[in-house]
Amino acid sequence: MLTALLCAVTAAGLYGCTGSGPTDPPPTRTPTSAPSGVSPFTGLPARTGPVLAVKIDNVAAARPHTGLGAADLVYVEQVEGGVTRLLAVYSSRLPDSVGPVRSARESDISLLRPFGHPALAYSGAQRALNPLLESAPLDLVSESTAPGAFRRSPDRPAPHNLYVRPARALAAAPDASDARPIGLRFGPAPAGGTATTAETVRFPAARYTFTWSAAGHGWRVAIDGRGATSTDSGPLVPATVVVQRVTIRSSAFHDVNGAVSPYTETTGSGTATVLRDGRAYEARWSRPDPAGGTTFTTPDGSPLAFAPGQVWIVLAPR
Repeated sequence: MLTALLCAVTAAGLYGCTGSGPTDPPPTRTPTSAPSGVSPFTGLPARTGPVLAVKIDNVAAARPHTGLGAADLVYVEQVEGGVTRLLAVYSSRLPDSVGPVRSARESDISLLRPFGHPALAYSGAQRALNPLLESAPLDLVSESTAPGAFRRSPDRPAPHNLYVRPARALAAAPDASDARPIGLRFGPAPAGGTATTAETVRFPAARYTFTWSAAGHGWRVAIDGRGATSTDSGPLVPATVVVQRVTIRSSAFHDVNGAVSPYTETTGSGTATVLRDGRAYEARWSRPDPAGGTTFTTPDGSPLAFAPGQVWIVLAPR
């Protein structure tokens, strides 16, 4: 009891305790088959269950990641200083561990609304943001609410050493909703497109390059010039990459160093580039309803289908 209380207190400073959870893992929630038997996030046959989103560190000291290859969806978001963090979404598969886990941002609330009431695993947030997170339709899972769902790795320095155990995180999030459609379509490639071997996306202090791999049936991910891998599954090779051009503006919040937090606007409309099957397709994205999903269409308005498999959505500056 005392150990758990101390962990809850120290979590506010993002330095949690190890060994504070129960010795035996808690009961896990068994995934249920989706009505169609196909994941709405990947287009693959899957037993989909509750949705868990994990906010993941992405500076050099946080790489290589763990558990990222099992994600259905990976969003790339800009944060303070022009660097990026990842928001990985899990439902079809739950790896043993995911991380390093970092703090949430205001943009996450809007980004996750189409998922219903998902669980969000994160390391904490600045105090002024907590009321917004607590009032959002999210099952919040952090060291303070579920210390047994997290561990600290002795192999990395804090704050880049926090990892979440997804099964335990979902056990601590009984209200997390199951996977449901969020606007994505999957199927054969549309006509047209431009043969493309690589696409680079630049943020103020980060660079992503996606290189087509015919052998891997996907796009090899490189971050800041180095191939991205997951410690448990190897190179990251999503089947579809979406470069979604969005407005990134200043928010009312700032980090511990006083830097203003960017806010990524994912409601509205704009242009995008969809990479699949070695080709690039110019597209339009639309999300008029904050609670609704995002649709992607060709310039003539036809639905643009993604290649079945993992999807990366890079929320890039316009």
